[in-house]
Amino acid sequence: MQGKITNYTKQRYITYGVIAVLALILPFVRINGNHFFLLSFDHKKLDLLFVSFSTQELFLMPFVLIGLFLTIFFVTTLAGRIWCAWACPQTIFRVIYRDLIQTKLLKIRKNIKDKQKEYPGNMFKKILAVLIFYVLSLIATSNLLWYFVPPEDFFLYLQNPAEHLLLLGILFCASLFLTFDVVYIQERFCVYVCPYARIQSVMFDHDTVQVVYDEKRGGVIFDGKTKLHKKPPQGECIGCEACVTVCPTHIDIRQGMQLDCINCLECADACSVVQNKLNRPSLIQWTSSQSINTGRKVKYFRFRTVAYLVVLAVVFIALLTMTTKKENMLLNINRSTELYNINKKIDGSLEISNSYVFLFQNTDNKAHEYYFEATVKDSNEKLEILRPKKAFKLEAGEQAKQIVVLKANSELANDDSKDTILHITIKAYANDDKENISVLRESIFVYPKQTIIKEKLGE
Repeated sequence: MQGKITNYTKQRYITYGVIAVLALILPFVRINGNHFFLLSFDHKKLDLLFVSFSTQELFLMPFVLIGLFLTIFFVTTLAGRIWCAWACPQTIFRVIYRDLIQTKLLKIRKNIKDKQKEYPGNMFKKILAVLIFYVLSLIATSNLLWYFVPPEDFFLYLQNPAEHLLLLGILFCASLFLTFDVVYIQERFCVYVCPYARIQSVMFDHDTVQVVYDEKRGGVIFDGKTKLHKKPPQGECIGCEACVTVCPTHIDIRQGMQLDCINCLECADACSVVQNKLNRPSLIQWTSSQSINTGRKVKYFRFRTVAYLVVLAVVFIALLTMTTKKENMLLNINRSTELYNINKKIDGSLEISNSYVFLFQNTDNKAHEYYFEATVKDSNEKLEILRPKKAFKLEAGEQAKQIVVLKANSELANDDSKDTILHITIKAYANDDKENISVLRESIFVYPKQTIIKEKLGE
């Protein structure tokens, strides 16, 4: 086997850059005024895949959350803790603070390949490193908030800090915690705090891709938790421990799979450099234990991964289907506390009406004029609209309450013993687009008993 220097670390850095650019840019990208993802409690809306939904349409969130968790399960079963080292913000911020600020910029740490050695002194530089990172943490926290407070509002709110103390409090408290986490808690967060580390081993199987030390080639270093040798008497491991000193979570990967391993693969890179000098490939590989033992290729498509893919596809299709069925207007109907109202007109006839409160919301991205019609379900007889008399306009995203009074144009019931409850259908629509923007709602119309009608007529 020929030696080859791997460069997973460089690939990780490129991945970090792509993630950072996407995370920073996405909140500013809008299509038809809608964001890729925005859960705004201020505007009471959810933007998902550049489609806007009212908070009354948050039935979509379970699909999003189910899809998120299934994706985590699928990725973990397939590639272990790849999220931890390749996409987790905690790891990205630690790399920025330790490898970029402390090592490359301020030279506090002398060697980027030694993650375990501490360097005393340099107090001024260490304080400066914390201050530099705090500025970055303010940007990172702001970036997170942009998915809940859109940037166009966020920067406007910052111009009036006295009116938005809650936003400022969240910004500064979250950025301080992020700085404390990255500077002080460090990788201990991954080992002791992060719940993902506790559940990921349950989802592993023998074909899960992970960081594996090849004992067949390298030799046995550990017997369980007991370290037998620094350099095994037989095997290709030379005992340089480059894989140990470079590990950010302070483990020895030669001991086997451990809870602390975050799959950063820096140990694989370090070993590949050493083994390449001996014209041998790295003893630490990104593969599965099954592949190491059998010498076969990793089996990516197996029952568990295929099952996750199928379920993920079903959830994704359901989510897309629900987004295409989005209503461009919402309507909630509440009856008034008064059952009905009976007015005697000048000609001696009676006017029987019911009152309602209609809550309209325009969830489209442009203004519309709305009106409605009401029909008794059993007889298909239309009810006259006494109020409002004409259509009303709502801007995009605007909500409005309308007091609605519906009148019976004829005798709808003839019962002497009790009031009659009639089921009605209300069709609300946009005057300029009745075919695409309309909703149907059910309600009731209460018609008084004949004894009350006769009493009003003076019979």
